[in-house]
Amino acid sequence: MKKSLLNIDYTYDFVADDGKLTCGKPGQAIEGEIVRLTDEFQRNGDYIVFAVDGHDEEDNFHPENSLFPPHNINGTAGRELYGSLKDWYERHRQNPDVYWMDKTRYSAFAGTNLEMKLRERGIEELWLVGVCTDICILHTAVDAYNKGFKIVVPELAVASFNPDGHVVALNHFRTSLGADVR
Repeated sequence: MKKSLLNIDYTYDFVADDGKLTCGKPGQAIEGEIVRLTDEFQRNGDYIVFAVDGHDEEDNFHPENSLFPPHNINGTAGRELYGSLKDWYERHRQNPDVYWMDKTRYSAFAGTNLEMKLRERGIEELWLVGVCTDICILHTAVDAYNKGFKIVVPELAVASFNPDGHVVALNHFRTSLGADVR
């Protein structure tokens, strides 16, 4: 079965201590596992997608504006990948199996060409890593399920700023989406 790794929103604003909408220490604690999995997928020749939230500072109509402070603003350091994952991406960005994808909604599928990119490669299994477990990972997982993809969520490679939401999302992956939570 062909698989793909989706690195979701592992950016400065979502992970750094002074990020605009940070998971903080829980997000920082998963860095090593995310990089390890990214290395493993790259060695195996699997497709690696960086699905990264991006917002325009002047967009007054985005639905998140009333829910969260401004974050991941296009053209700012807050939107850059965090820590050693940024270094990994810089070293491998020219690889045709590494794909950077901008997204503007919680789900990596909403308004993007992600499904087309996966289908043209015959990918059936998606591994979801990054942040936030109960927001962007969850919404991407629900869409992946509805599109018929097998879902794997490595528990040590997802985090949230909401500990209760993190636990609820992990349970939802298992019980409602049939995901393999490892």
